[in-house]
Amino acid sequence: MKTHIYISGSFDPRFNLALEDLLFDNVSLSASSGLADEVAEKEGTVILYIWQNANTVVIGKSQNAWRECRVSELEADEGILVRRTSGGGAVYHDLGNLCYTFIASAGEYSLERQLKVILGAVKACGIEAAFSGRNDIVTNDGRKFSGNAFRFTNKAGLMHGTLLVDTDAAKMSRYLNVSKAKIEAKGVSSVRSRVVNLKELVPSVTIQELSEKLAGSFIEEYGEPSEAPIRVSPVVTEIDSGGDIIPLVSVSPAIQGSEDFYARYQKFASWEWRFGETMPFDVNVEKKFGWGLVNAGIKVENGIITKARIDTDAMDAELGEVLSAALSGTALSFEDIRRAMLVSMAIIKNTGSMIGDPETIANDIAGMIAGI
Repeated sequence: MKTHIYISGSFDPRFNLALEDLLFDNVSLSASSGLADEVAEKEGTVILYIWQNANTVVIGKSQNAWRECRVSELEADEGILVRRTSGGGAVYHDLGNLCYTFIASAGEYSLERQLKVILGAVKACGIEAAFSGRNDIVTNDGRKFSGNAFRFTNKAGLMHGTLLVDTDAAKMSRYLNVSKAKIEAKGVSSVRSRVVNLKELVPSVTIQELSEKLAGSFIEEYGEPSEAPIRVSPVVTEIDSGGDIIPLVSVSPAIQGSEDFYARYQKFASWEWRFGETMPFDVNVEKKFGWGLVNAGIKVENGIITKARIDTDAMDAELGEVLSAALSGTALSFEDIRRAMLVSMAIIKNTGSMIGDPETIANDIAGMIAGI
């Protein structure tokens, strides 16, 4: 069995998820090398990957981004929403949180051993804990500080999760709170639990200490890795593409398959993956503004508004009908909605019959719908 420890040198969730995806594919590829099953099993691989994200909400593969996260608030605070390739619920990451990933060949994947590594690491920091339910790690009094999600193929298995050390609980609560809008959707919903930061239990514990304990516990369980822990950092190369400067992201040191790393990075950064993968859903939201009461009912598919009805008691009689038509085919994002409404209201304004201020109306409705 070959073992490896990788540590990310980036706090960018798109980089970290792309690197995790590359490592998973490499393990899957090594298990598909054409060796006889019994030989492939003997030459299996286990990887521990340690990483952190700054100000990020990570949703599961089958989740509705708008139902799980207050996207507009997160983005207003320069945070980012990303979608991972595993199942499970939405989680908040910041630099008070440590992420880990176990990737193993099918013959080497063992939930029991992986949990033993995590529990050994927190015990070494002075904290007794246990595995609970489907995917949680909890303290003796039942408070959760770690949750896990999984991904499997017939060649490899992946388990990744979080360790709350000193996470900003106020931000976590604000971004992950369910919207007041009525959202009817299919897909997986998150289950909220009582959570605790490990610093509340052992004030001296640090991210660096826990990271070292995690690596040490991994070595104790699986043996010395094939080489020293590898710190992987992003390399950004700017190229001129027809006058547009494009940052190409790669990794250092080079890893097998990293020649197409930027394509992986683009996938996890893309609007289509983060939002467009959302299953169809309906939303109804109502709000009172200084210029009138608005009720918006919209249908969304692949992150695009396919049908909208805007009802309002605003003084502009044609406003609701015009805005309803404008939203059809628009992406569910603040800027796209705002732009579409401003274009439509310009038609009313040109007739000289516009009473309300188009900028105010566009900003208010875009914020209401995009902020569901």
